[in-house]
Amino acid sequence: MVAESNQRVQAPPSLARRFGALMVDWMLAALLSLGFFADPRVNPVPAMLIFIAAYALFAGLTTQTPGMWTARLRCVSVVDGRPIGVLRGALRGLLRYLVIPVLIMDADRRGLHDRLVGSTIISARPYPARSR
Repeated sequence: MVAESNQRVQAPPSLARRFGALMVDWMLAALLSLGFFADPRVNPVPAMLIFIAAYALFAGLTTQTPGMWTARLRCVSVVDGRPIGVLRGALRGLLRYLVIPVLIMDADRRGLHDRLVGSTIISARPYPARSR
């Protein structure tokens, strides 16, 4: 399990939060595809490519896709807790899009897609309180 900067090991985030983040990412990819390319019900390829590109760029470079940001999750390297990089992010997005690797999990709730790319999902720090 990845330790945060304060060296405290976290319990894996709930499957409900992870699923919610995935749904946000899928919906955004479908909406972008519908707005710019094609109806994802007729041609799913643009939505799939947008989904994979979002994982490559957002999860690979910043540790959070838009869905992960809303669910306060981060995708980090299991080795050092840093971003996983664009190539590993793209591979993780592709495997996630295929769904089956996501369903094969270990005790730490790391799916096959996470184990193959060396990533894990952790809870992000809570958003700072707004001052009034």
